[in-house]
Amino acid sequence: MSYGYYGSTLVDELNRLANGGTYPPRQNYLDEAGAAVAWANAKTATLGDTTDTVGVLNLIDNRKKSPGDYLDIAGICNLLAGTTGLEPAAALREIAN
Repeated sequence: MSYGYYGSTLVDELNRLANGGTYPPRQNYLDEAGAAVAWANAKTATLGDTTDTVGVLNLIDNRKKSPGDYLDIAGICNLLAGTTGLEPAAALREIAN
């Protein structure tokens, strides 16, 4: 079951997840990294000084603590969604919140 809409972007999906599973009004959108941080904060992930999208998403997973162990954007989005082989936005569409 897909929770996002077909054709949505990575920014759309990160904002949806940061907003509790629904898309916020466009004027309230955060940039990619800001939305990732907002989603991580909502999930009470410990970010430390990490603010980049890939690092934040890896810390949401909570299994990849060292930057040397981080998955790339597609890998971490698929891991978080429990999917394989999807583009990042497509993977995030599969996450309810």
